[in-house]
This record gives sequence, C-alpha cells and structure tokens, in this order.
Amino acid sequence: MAAKSLQEQLLGAGLVDKKKVKKLKAEKLQHKQKVKKGKAVAEDDAARQAELKAQREEKAAKDRQLNLEKQKELELKAVQGQIRQMIIQNRVRKQDGDIAYHFTDEKKVKQLYVSSDMHEDLTKGRLAIAKLEMAYELIPEPVALKIIERDESFILVCNSRTERVEDEDDPYADFQIPDDLMW
Repeated sequence: MAAKSLQEQLLGAGLVDKKKVKKLKAEKLQHKQKVKKGKAVAEDDAARQAELKAQREEKAAKDRQLNLEKQKELELKAVQGQIRQMIIQNRVRKQDGDIAYHFTDEKKVKQLYVSSDMHEDLTKGRLAIAKLEMAYELIPEPVALKIIERDESFILVCNSRTERVEDEDDPYADFQIPDDLMW
C-alpha cells in the first residue's frame, strides 16, 4: 500500500473537490515564483516588522506600568516621611502620671500613663495619640487632623471636639454623664 498525500486522502474522503485542489496548487506555485523573484520576502518582512512593533508596544506598556508602581511607592514613602516628621516636631512631652488612658491598637487594648491634665485633654479632643514605629506619642489635635488627611493608620486616638449645646427641654439636663470612665 503506497502512502497517499494529504490532498489525495482528502479527495478520497470527499472533503474537498478537484477544483479546490487545483486552486491550492496554483496558489502554492505562485508563492514559490514570488519567493524566487524576491516579492514574497517583502511580505514576510512586513509580517516580522508588525510582530516586532507589537512586541515593542507591549514592552513599553509593561514599562509604563512598572514606572507607575514605582512612582506610587515613592510617593507613599514620601508621605510616611512627612508624617513621621510631623509627629516628631509636634509631639507633646509626656508628663509621667498615675492615670492610665486606655486605647486600642490593632485590636489590642493598650494603656498610656498620663497626668490628669493630659488625660482631660485627650478626652476632650485637644490631644491625640499617634503611633510612631513602636512608640506612642501625644500630639495636638490640629496636627492629628493633618496626618489623618494623609494616612489615618498613624493616628490611634483623636477624639472629636464637641461643643455642649444646652437643650432647654432636656429632662436629663440636671444629670451629668461622665465623658471618660476609668477602667
């Protein structure tokens, strides 16, 4: 049994007819003649050029994406440096006290011993607690608000200042509610 070509096998199976086989042979012959004359090489070069251009564009897009990521990382580091500098320059000197002020840091309750004046300032919102590396610093409330605008993860406690408004119809006006409860 002799090996049949693919065209003969397709003809035998009835998948193609003789006209289609003749047409494919003619196209193949024309392509060979163009290659001999040098015309087909230009088409191949054009395809290669298009492929190279697509590769260059893809590489440029990847480079742009990497540059954007690096730029965002640098901006984040710059903002963190600014925040660190703001905390260091504006921190309030801690006065050793005997009153523990409790607050949360990463779902853990922490305490900071402060004087009674600082405790009152913390509860009224005049002072805030900021985390700088592994230490807790007290800073004024306006500075804390500026830091929150940049990155709120540095500020652990910043009670909002509220002005007391006396309501004439309040039946509980005679009873004082403590602002801060000692634990």
